[in-house]
Amino acid sequence: MRQLALELAAAPAPTLDNFVTGENAEVVAALRALPRGGQSERFIYLWGGSGSGRSHLLRAALQALREAGRTAHLFDGSADGVGAEDVCAADDVQRLDGPAQIALFNVCNILREGGGVLIAAGDLPPARLPLRPDLQTRLAWGLVYEVRALSEEDRRAALRDYAAARGFALPREVAEYLLARAPRDLGSLRALVDTLDRLSLERKRAITVPLARELLQQASPKPSGHE
Repeated sequence: MRQLALELAAAPAPTLDNFVTGENAEVVAALRALPRGGQSERFIYLWGGSGSGRSHLLRAALQALREAGRTAHLFDGSADGVGAEDVCAADDVQRLDGPAQIALFNVCNILREGGGVLIAAGDLPPARLPLRPDLQTRLAWGLVYEVRALSEEDRRAALRDYAAARGFALPREVAEYLLARAPRDLGSLRALVDTLDRLSLERKRAITVPLARELLQQASPKPSGHE
């Protein structure tokens, strides 16, 4: 059980294909167009709350552009090595400290002057971010999309569909149990479904709420007093 729980860290790699679109068809279409050169705007900013999928989309788009042959960087707080024709993705920009904000400001200018692409993500729209005003402006240079979190029913359906693709039925009560107690992002939830499937096979037990409870107790031990 403990070994299985440790494997939860290996969530499925984020791709545009395994993102559950929900109300985000427009943003997914815009990101799909980037590798094909079908998007006139080269700067895209994604914002949304925790579990909305904004980081999934950012990393999926970055990988799609790499696969299309673009030189792509995940922003690490420095402008070093970023060329004017490159792609740069900056996640959780609301957390950037002063030097990193200056570096991202410089990256924006470098990419804007060439044919580069910037994909950035944060928890608020650019104008409300706790960042330098000149960086706020640059993050809003192109397209700005709110990434809307899936509804509870969409999350349940996504988990049931994922389980069905693996060849088993996920009972509704188990999906609801996971949704109520596990991390909200779909990658983590899918990893739990994968692990629950393996655990069921190894223990020759049906996938039930008690089995899911055992898994969560091992996978995510909570501090005393934390529900």
